[in-house]
Order: sequence, then C-alpha cells, then structure tokens
Amino acid sequence: MKKSIKDINVKNKKVLLRVDFNVPLDAEGNILNDNRIMESLATINYLIDNEAKLIICSHLGRPDGKIDKKYSLAPVANRLASLVKTKVYFANDTVGKDAIKKANALQPGEILVLENLRFTKKEENNDPEFCKKLASLADIYVNDAFGTCHRQHASVYGVAKLLPNAVGLLVNKELKVMNQILSEPKRPFVAILGGAKVKDKISVIENLIKKVDCLLIGGGMAYTFIKAMGGSVGDSIVDEQHISLAKKLIGSAQKYNVELVLPVDIVAAKEFDNNSPKKVFDANKIEDGYQGLDIGKKTIKLFKKKIKKAKTIVWNGPVGVYEFSNFKNGTEQIAKAVSKSKGFTFIGGGDSAAAVINLGYSKKVNHLSTGGGASLMLLEGKTLPGIDVISNKRKTNG
Repeated sequence: MKKSIKDINVKNKKVLLRVDFNVPLDAEGNILNDNRIMESLATINYLIDNEAKLIICSHLGRPDGKIDKKYSLAPVANRLASLVKTKVYFANDTVGKDAIKKANALQPGEILVLENLRFTKKEENNDPEFCKKLASLADIYVNDAFGTCHRQHASVYGVAKLLPNAVGLLVNKELKVMNQILSEPKRPFVAILGGAKVKDKISVIENLIKKVDCLLIGGGMAYTFIKAMGGSVGDSIVDEQHISLAKKLIGSAQKYNVELVLPVDIVAAKEFDNNSPKKVFDANKIEDGYQGLDIGKKTIKLFKKKIKKAKTIVWNGPVGVYEFSNFKNGTEQIAKAVSKSKGFTFIGGGDSAAAVINLGYSKKVNHLSTGGGASLMLLEGKTLPGIDVISNKRKTNG
C-alpha cells in the first residue's frame, strides 16, 4: 500500500501537489467543465486544513513545450480561489523567479498555483535539471493526478524521486477501487469493452479473461472477433493483423470458462458519416459496402440481460461511434443499464465516462475513474510509473 497524505505531517511544510487541472476551455478562456478541479478539492482542503504551504502544479492542453497563453492555468487558479476558503496566488512561470518568490512567501494554509507545466518540453522529457528546480520549491511531493500516473513526466515521476512523497486522497481512492475489483470482485463479474481496435485492448482482455465471468465486446474491435469466427463484416473496421490473436482470445475464454458475448445485430451504413442511411444486419452477415457503426436492438437487449445479473461491472470504451448522434444509441443504452445496476459499477474513463456524464448518470455509478490511460494500464495488470515511484506505507505490527 502506498503512503497517503494522511500518513505524513504537512504542518508548516511546503507541499508540491501534482493535480490534473486539464479542464476544457472555450475560446475566451472560460472553463466549460470544472469536474477535475472539484475532484481535487478533498486533497486540497485536507492539506490547507492541516496548515501546509500548498504549491499546485498541473498541465493544461497541448502547448507542445511552448508558452501559449490560451493554455494558461490563470483561469483555473481563479476558479479554485472561488472554491476554497484561503488565499490563492498564481505564478506566471513554473520554476522561474516568480514561482520561487511566491513559493517562499507562502504562509501555512495558503495556495500557490504554478503556470502550465507543459510550457516547456522539459516536463514531458522528465529533464533532470527541471526535476531538481521543481523539487527545490517544496519539502514534500504529493501526487493526486491519477490521469497522468501512467506517464514518466518530471512532475509525475522525476520529482517524486527527489522528495519525501505520498499520494493524495483521489489517487488513493482510485487505487483502492481498482485493487478491490481486480482482487476481490463480487460475482458475477462482467466486463464491457469497446473501442475501435483490438490492439488497444489486447492486454486488458488477456488480463481480464482470467478474472471475469462474462466479457461483452462491442465497438469497432467486435468486427475483428466476428471475422475471426468466420463471419462476414462487410466494410467494417477490422484489425487484420490481430485476427489470429482474436481467435486465441476466444480460445482463452473457453479455457477459463468465461462467457464471451459478441454483438448479434449491427446498425450499419455505407459511409462513415452521421447522416448516412442506416441498415440493420445480423452481426455475422454484414453486406459488402456497409460498415458497422453501432450495436443493434437485439444486442442491446442481450448485453442488458448480462449487465442486470452482474454484481461487479467494469466498462471501458463505447460500443458504437458515440460521436455520431445517429449511432450513439448502443453506448447510451449501455450507460443507462450500467447506471441501473445494483452491483458495483466502475467506468474506466474516456468516452464511456463521457457518455455517463452527458446522460446525467455520473452519480448513479459507484466509481467514475478520472484516468482513462491510467485505469486502462491497471486493467492490463501493469504498474503505473507515477505510483510505483511513491514510497510504500510502513507495515505496523499487531
């Protein structure tokens, strides 16, 4: 178990807190969705309540290592200031004169937000000198940015090696949930996997197939499995290089006595276009010239039946072209079914999380992960660099 902020004394200490404030902004720099800021408040409030001198760092957008004011964290600092009962200062650099001066002037319980970490390439390159400068601002490092824990970036990995460290409350919660799901799931354990390509989910399937009771596969990768079983998929997306692997995974499901459920009907169109006329086919009899873009009504009914029986559900990836309004019905129906489940429900970030949030079901699932790539790596059975580098909690006797 990793050391948490509750295991360390932060009073009067300068704490460098890595958060994920990568929020969507409009053209005027207004925050469109502050969910990521809200998710960090538990850790932030804990640290200021315990009189830490809090220095917050994050990335925002993709400025490609250059200073670009449209990606400034200033609007985020202003939003944070409206949510906490303390002074919030903003540094117009990350490790420069302004950051150093304001970090040194911090009083216990106050907050300093640094400018966007990715205004220099040294952040993503885990530059040793940049790591040292960032670490020199503080006495303690805390990682509460679960969405970046799969990266070996300076603020996630390098700086953690240079300071006493711990994870924040959000990361701690994410790790506990994932450990519970993968180690002690209540059964039946159902996993729903979507997305475009088999290769993106190979490791996830290989790991989960040894743990789940039922695996529902939708989205673009379903056509690779259908073709592997001898079906006709028309012009649907197929990961040709991984057809043999799909056959192997089908064999693994039989070996581990896992029910592997593929679509039985498909909503298809001639063009990859929202306005292309729809036609429904049996999943293994899609005509040439048509490509599958969503699961059909029979498949929705079949998937819902399996979801209803589940005591643990993991969902990662849409089951159709969710960004097209005419082909998002399958994903929305699955989101609705998962939200109604009486079992423990886990949504692994990305488009599946977006579907749940957009439909207003976010409060009806047990855990909506804040990290798509990070949660995917844990589902693959891998360790996260940003977590691996954090000190372990000391075991106590008795």
